[in-house]
Amino acid sequence: MEEKIKDMLETFFVENEEFSDCFVVDINHANTKLEAFVDSDSPMTFRRCQQISRFIEAYLDEEQPLGEKYTLNVSSPGVDRPLKFHRQYLKNVGRTLEVTTTAGEKFKGELKTVTDENIVLTAKVRRKEGKRKVTVVEDTPIAFDDIKKSIVKISF
Repeated sequence: MEEKIKDMLETFFVENEEFSDCFVVDINHANTKLEAFVDSDSPMTFRRCQQISRFIEAYLDEEQPLGEKYTLNVSSPGVDRPLKFHRQYLKNVGRTLEVTTTAGEKFKGELKTVTDENIVLTAKVRRKEGKRKVTVVEDTPIAFDDIKKSIVKISF
């Protein structure tokens, strides 16, 4: 079911210019509940989510793979959901990330740059120099292959 919906959405995005920068982040299906998390390179608006929802509803109503009564949620992934794709990192340059590596290390800092191979986080770090502590700005490169989980952190 998840794969069918994902394939349908990817075709829909290719065939409709308005959605050409959209991509599927995740599809979750349990019993009669279906959740679709969709993102885009430009802002993901309520109207876009609504149109995608109606597209999926048309299939669910006609084919009834979930029966007559079902729950459908279409949204962009919230900040509590981990980043999964390279293009999501590009969209979040300048924001604070908390990254956990496959080795279990945790890094927190501003996402400074994104390349095909890695990301670079910039953070202020307290270091001891002689008898006193100083604050320095440090860049930390992290390879995409080493990233287990990345979460955008919101600061107020």
